[in-house]
Amino acid sequence: MPIYEYKCQKCGEEFEVFQGITAPAVKSCKFCKGSVQKLMSLSSFHLKGNGWYATDYGGKKAPAAEKPPTEKKETNTSDTTEKSQSSTKTTSEE
Repeated sequence: MPIYEYKCQKCGEEFEVFQGITAPAVKSCKFCKGSVQKLMSLSSFHLKGNGWYATDYGGKKAPAAEKPPTEKKETNTSDTTEKSQSSTKTTSEE
């Protein structure tokens, strides 16, 4: 059975009522007998285990269409290392 939340329009009190889905809605506040309004609550429903979107399908992406390769200028790490070492030798030798 679900728990419904209500707020009194007269005194402002919020309260919960444990009632069936087919049961009639509460009409009056249990504190001051004023009129009440049903509140929208967040759900605590959570799917656990394998086979659900969150665990098995949420991180997967559809394969992208073939894109033409873009030209990238490749940098050779050994060239940059050699250049930096030679520049440090030059400054330390001076």
